[in-house]
Amino acid sequence: MAKLLYSATASLDGYIAGPDGDMSWLTEHLTIDNPTADRVLANVGAILAGNRTFGGDDPNRGTEKEGAFGGRYHGPVFVLTHQPPAEPPDGITFVGDLHSAVEQAKAAAGDTYVNVLGADIARQCVRAGLLDEILIFFAPVLLGDGVRMFDDPGGARVRLTPIPGETTHWYSVG
Repeated sequence: MAKLLYSATASLDGYIAGPDGDMSWLTEHLTIDNPTADRVLANVGAILAGNRTFGGDDPNRGTEKEGAFGGRYHGPVFVLTHQPPAEPPDGITFVGDLHSAVEQAKAAAGDTYVNVLGADIARQCVRAGLLDEILIFFAPVLLGDGVRMFDDPGGARVRLTPIPGETTHWYSVG
């Protein structure tokens, strides 16, 4: 059965996007070869994203690398939203309920990963006990402000365990 993996690149001060969701800071850091990211991409069978992430900034906007994983991901995408568009783009499924979105994404992913995109969706999955793993890549930059990789005021402590044999900052949840 598929696992839910929240993977993201963050600044050293813990932001995955700059103010107003700006992702342009990430462009210079995406040119580095990353075998772990390549391996993750090869094992992603579906994406689960929030509506803000889906419709938000892309560090590769307007280039051949636009889209998830630098434009290299071509598979089912599930977007959690209460306001789906009247005519959804091909290959995109809009879902209004977290549990239903996770079920549909897992079914589409089969025995691979559902990659969670977006800090708010990751927070919701953690709170609901649905997130299986977290993988964070750190870029050598301090943004100072923006969207935190995890922001859950009043949230509970969540135990993370390093996954043996995996890269640094890859954890199982719980």
